[in-house]
Amino acid sequence: MSIKNSELILNPDGSVYHLNLKPEHISNTIIFVGDQDRVEKITKHFDSVEFSTQKREFKTQTGYYKKKRISVISTGIGPDNIDIVLNELDALVNIDLETRKPKQNLTSLNIIRIGTSGSLQKDVPVDSFLISTHGLDINGMLHFYQIEGISNPEIEDAFIKHTNWDKNKSRPIVINNSLFLQQFFDSKSIYKGMTGTAGGFYGPQGRVLRLPLKDSNLNTKLDNFSYKDYRITNFEMETSVIYGLSKLLGHEALSLNAIIANRSNGTFSKNPKEIVDKLIDYALERIVKI
Repeated sequence: MSIKNSELILNPDGSVYHLNLKPEHISNTIIFVGDQDRVEKITKHFDSVEFSTQKREFKTQTGYYKKKRISVISTGIGPDNIDIVLNELDALVNIDLETRKPKQNLTSLNIIRIGTSGSLQKDVPVDSFLISTHGLDINGMLHFYQIEGISNPEIEDAFIKHTNWDKNKSRPIVINNSLFLQQFFDSKSIYKGMTGTAGGFYGPQGRVLRLPLKDSNLNTKLDNFSYKDYRITNFEMETSVIYGLSKLLGHEALSLNAIIANRSNGTFSKNPKEIVDKLIDYALERIVKI
């Protein structure tokens, strides 16, 4: 049965609604960035750029770096934007947009997030790199999908008990990264840990300006949580949903973090742009080997 027009929305030119993309516009290797201005900070390193478009915060450029075809897409901030981006990218490669039917032979994308993040641990310093081994979803987005079989109930149960998690909030979900992709980016110089993904920047990440928090000790509980070899190293707003939807849709995903803040000791990078540029260089040299 064909997918209804109201469910898979296409623009008059046949491109997917939010991203403004057609299947030929993207590579099977895709870099996610949050900031639309960061797209060209990556593609300036390319040998050539063959395609560029932007609609709202979603900017895409596709080109070649050392003979490797790569697309760079800005997702904007937050889990809700990731829901849009990943579903529409999957539609581009795994749904026939003319018949509006899923394809028989499915394509798996390689998705690498290059983003910024704040460390929760004193020993994960500002200006370091970190690979997210897991995404800890505390924003609730993934509960709208059938996630049985891709989560880690034992870790989740231990986290719920440790934090005395409020029953009125969505159950936390822990999703693994792609071990296939991790092997290309791992090194002795890069930290690894579980990344908490919040649904907001202020209250959901324990920041207080004028509004009191439901649980003012949540960040301390996150800092102190450990289960076997796992601990929560950093906080941001996209990784868990990238991991969860990628698992469900059959894509490989890895989140690379430039640590620009340390919440534990209250420090912030003196030159965050420089550390992001270094992470871009680090990532590109490894993406060509995938």
